[in-house]
Amino acid sequence: QVQLVESGGGLVQPGGSLRLSCATSGSGFGITGMGWYRQAPGKQRELVAVITSGGTTNYADAVKVRFTISRDNAKTTVYLQMNSLNSEDTAVYYCKVWKNGVDYWGQGTQVTVSS
Repeated sequence: QVQLVESGGGLVQPGGSLRLSCATSGSGFGITGMGWYRQAPGKQRELVAVITSGGTTNYADAVKVRFTISRDNAKTTVYLQMNSLNSEDTAVYYCKVWKNGVDYWGQGTQVTVSS
């Protein structure tokens, strides 16, 4: 069983920045991908960004240029640097890890963009 612990969410003004972190339990062996999803009120959960074990990244069109996904050298922690935030970025952000053929989800962290 893999445990994911997210942190870094909060309230930020439009145009501001936040950095989300997601730490996984255990080693990075077997992890084939790590990513971030988000779910706004009344909407479906959507992909924000992913990074593969080889380091390839992919982003939703809505966040390209503004968001950056990265991970630590041990490949056990994934980050999401979010810049130029706007109200449409308000959502609960979830970390997801693919390990040994199984999907694992974090508990979610709230990001609210408001003045």
